[in-house]
Amino acid sequence: MEPNQSNLQSNLQPDHGQRGRIEQSPNPRERSQSAHPQRSPIQRDAGRGRPRGWRSGMRLPHGRRASKVHVEHPTPNSRTPHTPIPEMAPDVVRIIPLGGVEEIGRNMTAVEVGNDIFILECGFAFSEESTPGIDFILPNTGYLEMNRNKIRGLLISHGHLDHIGAIPYVMDRIGNPPIYTRRLTATIIKKRQEEFAGTAPLIIREVETEEAIKLGSTTIRFFAVTHTIPDSMGIIIETAWGDVVFTGDIKMDHDDGVPTEHELKEFSIFKERKALILMMDSTNVERPGFSISERNVFRTLEDLISKNTRGRIIIGTFASQLERIMRIVRIAEEYGKKIVVDGRSMKTNIDIARELAILKHKDDTMVQIEDIDRYPANKLVILATGAQGDEFASLMRIANKAHKHIRINENDTLILSSSVIPGNERAVQKLKDNISRQGARIITYQTSDVHSSGHGNREESIWFQKQIRPKFFMPLHGYHYMLRVHADIAESIGMPPENIIVPDNSAILEIKNGETIKKLAIKAPAELRVVEGNTVTELSDVLMRDRKALGQEGFCVVVATIDRRTGKLHKSPDIISRGFVYLRDNKELMDQTRLIIRKSVEFSMRNMRVADLDSARDELAENVARFLLSRTMKRPIVIPVIVSV
Repeated sequence: MEPNQSNLQSNLQPDHGQRGRIEQSPNPRERSQSAHPQRSPIQRDAGRGRPRGWRSGMRLPHGRRASKVHVEHPTPNSRTPHTPIPEMAPDVVRIIPLGGVEEIGRNMTAVEVGNDIFILECGFAFSEESTPGIDFILPNTGYLEMNRNKIRGLLISHGHLDHIGAIPYVMDRIGNPPIYTRRLTATIIKKRQEEFAGTAPLIIREVETEEAIKLGSTTIRFFAVTHTIPDSMGIIIETAWGDVVFTGDIKMDHDDGVPTEHELKEFSIFKERKALILMMDSTNVERPGFSISERNVFRTLEDLISKNTRGRIIIGTFASQLERIMRIVRIAEEYGKKIVVDGRSMKTNIDIARELAILKHKDDTMVQIEDIDRYPANKLVILATGAQGDEFASLMRIANKAHKHIRINENDTLILSSSVIPGNERAVQKLKDNISRQGARIITYQTSDVHSSGHGNREESIWFQKQIRPKFFMPLHGYHYMLRVHADIAESIGMPPENIIVPDNSAILEIKNGETIKKLAIKAPAELRVVEGNTVTELSDVLMRDRKALGQEGFCVVVATIDRRTGKLHKSPDIISRGFVYLRDNKELMDQTRLIIRKSVEFSMRNMRVADLDSARDELAENVARFLLSRTMKRPIVIPVIVSV
C-alpha cells in the first residue's frame, strides 16, 4: 500500500526528433492583462475568456518511489499566508482537529491546555479520485509549526497507517517532539522510519495503560481499548475542569452484546473520574446494534481451517489485522497445518510480532513459499495480502495466473477476511471473478462471519458514552454524515445539544471555564498537504484541475519554430497530442490547427520585441484551445512552445 519526475523537454519532443531550445510559458493567469495591447482577428472571432482546463504548464506523473525516501519540504516562503489566530485565554481548553473529520484517515487532533500542546495521532490518507498523482494526503500542521515551542508530545493510540503514516513527513516541521505510545506501536513506527533516509532520529517513549506521565504542566493517562491490532489505547489529558478523553479507534470486546470482564475492568476507571469532553471514533456508528465480535470471527476461521479439506486454504486480509493474523497462525499450528506468508507488509508485521514475543510458534510452522510443493495441499494455509484487489499484490497475481509459486485449482478455498473499502468494489469483484473461473471456492464476510470491523456500532458507542459520562461530546474519525449521526446518538441518550459539537478539519474549538464550548470564526491553516514522490507540498486547486483535465481530455503541445529576425515561422508547426486525438486519423483537423498556429504567431510577432514572447505564447495557447473546442467539443490542455532559431 506504500508507493521522479520526468522532464518535459526530454519526454515531449516532436515526432521527427528535432531538438531545440524550448521556451515554456508560465501561467498566463498570473500575468497582467496589460500584456495584451492588441488582439488578433482570430481572438475576436473566438469570443472572450479562456476555455476551462487550459494551462500553459504541466507536471508529468511520477514514477515508483525508491526504497529509501528523502523527504523534501517547501521553504517557509512558499507557504500560504494565514490570518493570525488569537492567543488562548488561561481559562480555556483549545481543541483543533487537523485531520480525520470530514474524511476517513489522516487522523490528527491538537489539544492545548495552558502552555502545553498535545498532538493526538499523526496519520495520512491515501490518494482519491479528486487527487490524481498524489501518493498520500497529510494533516495540515501549520498551527503546530507556529506553536512548536509549546508542543509537549505526540500521543499515538495504535499502529495503523491512518494514525502513524504521516510521522516521517511532519516531525521535522513540528520540532520532532517525543512520541508516547505502547511497545508494539513504537516498534512499528521505528521499523517504518528506517525507510526514510536523512530524517532526524525519533524520540520514542514507551508507555503502558494505567500509567500516568507528566508532560509540561499536564498529566497524561492511558487506558486499553479493543481494536484489530494489539496495544491499542485511549488517552486521557487531565485539566482543571476535567479529563479530555480520546478513544482512538475502538470497538467493544463483547459476547453477543454483553461486555466481557476485561472490558468492564478497563472502563471502570471512569467511575471515579470527571470527563470534560469525549472525542470518539465515528466510523461505524450508523450501523445498528453491535459489531460482530472478533471472537465469532476466530470461531468461524477455526472451523474452516480445522476441516479436512482436499486443497489449500488461502486467506486474504489486511496486514494491519495483526490480532487476527496471529490467531490464524495459532489455529493452523493447533491443527497441524503449515503457514505460508506472501506479502511484504504482512511479513513485516509478523516479524515485529515475533520480535516482541507476542507471537510464538514452532520453528517448522512457517514455511517458505518456494517450498510450497513439498507439503500436502490440505496441510497448507496461505496468508496473502491484496484482499482489496490491489493490482500487484499477492492475491491479484494469483488470480491473474502471474504468481511465481501459486496456481489455483478447484480444491482450493479462498477466504476474504476483510470488508470492501469504498472505491475498491470493481477491483475486488475482478479478483473474485478470476479466482472463481479457476474453480476455487470463495468465502467472504457477506456469506460468513470471517471478518469484523475494528470500529464499534451504534450500541457500542452508547455503552462507551455511558461509561465515560462526559460533559461535552465531539465525534471524530469519519465523514461529516457519520459525525452527525454520532452527535444524534449522544443527544438521544441525554446529552444537551449545546454540549455537542460537530467539527470540520482545522476548526478551532474552545471550552471556556469548563462550562461552554464554541467554535471560533477563524480556522487554523487548512490547505491540503500532500506527498508527491519525495516532496511534501500544499495542494494547488489549479494543479488538481489540470490533472483532472489531462485524464479526461488529454493535452496538446504546439511547437512553433520562428525566425528571430523576421518573426515568421521557420517551418510548419509541430503538434504533439496525448489522450486527445490520434493525429493520423485527424489529418484535416491538424492541418487547420497548424494554420491557426501560423496566423496566431505571425500576428503576435509583428513589430514585437523578444521580451514579448510571453504574450505571443499566451495568445497562441488561447487561440488553439478555442479552435479545438469549437471543432471537437473537447478541452485539452494546450501547452504552447516557441522555439527561436
